[in-house]
Amino acid sequence: MPVYRLDDRLAFPPPEHAEPGGLLAVGGDLRPERLLLAYSSGIFPWYQAGQPILWHSPDPRSVLLADELGVPRSLRKTLRRAPYRVTLDTAFPRVIQACAAIRRRGQRGTWITREMKAAYLELHRRGFAHSAEAWRGDELVGGLYGVSLGAVFFGESMFARAPDASKVAFVTLVEQLRRWGVTLIDCQVRTETSRASGRRSGHAGSFSAPCVGPSSDQPAGVRGASTRPRPSGAAARPPPAGPHEEPTLTRASSGTSCRKRLDSRRKNPSVWNESSRPRRS
Repeated sequence: MPVYRLDDRLAFPPPEHAEPGGLLAVGGDLRPERLLLAYSSGIFPWYQAGQPILWHSPDPRSVLLADELGVPRSLRKTLRRAPYRVTLDTAFPRVIQACAAIRRRGQRGTWITREMKAAYLELHRRGFAHSAEAWRGDELVGGLYGVSLGAVFFGESMFARAPDASKVAFVTLVEQLRRWGVTLIDCQVRTETSRASGRRSGHAGSFSAPCVGPSSDQPAGVRGASTRPRPSGAAARPPPAGPHEEPTLTRASSGTSCRKRLDSRRKNPSVWNESSRPRRS
């Protein structure tokens, strides 16, 4: 399969053109319009510092239907004890910084680069990126963030500094999303939390339709609202319309040249390859 090279035009190749590992395109930028177009097409950026921007669209991918959220018995006990206070969108910059800083087993560095943080902070400012926070007193001990478009929430990353803190935040967020009419949570790749919560395999082509029409009562942003009592906010806006013309993007001839350039530098950790793929959680 070809690996496409993006330029300044707001266009992506069809997601079904992704490689078996999910890699679809290289290059482009992280401006909000491109990110929103990517998510509405089932595409997301995922790369490490020193690499070009890599765009992925794995198929199948890990998804969760909000109505099928499964909560293990041990976690249900934790939720009944209510050891943490959960809020939405009260500390988005701190959540994304904690997700970038947390040490993860088997992973060196982080894929949440300085440019990625700046891009998602801008999406948050525009009302498209959201966070859930778990607090123990005044201490932020867990949380997650992602992008919300229409009836789909795209999970990006989570962290925990206390037992089950991120899981409590995740379950609370999914329950709130369900009340807002968000029916699908895109976990993108398999994680421990998504496995335990009832995730299933989905296809990239299923994202375009639910992203088009948001629920009428879904907030675009819930600034400073606690989930107890239920948050309130303005009605959601659909993502800005982007050019959906058939892209005429540069691609390697026979789909090999770009991969050869990457493969020729496999020993350089700044170049993407399957063995050094950053882990998402």
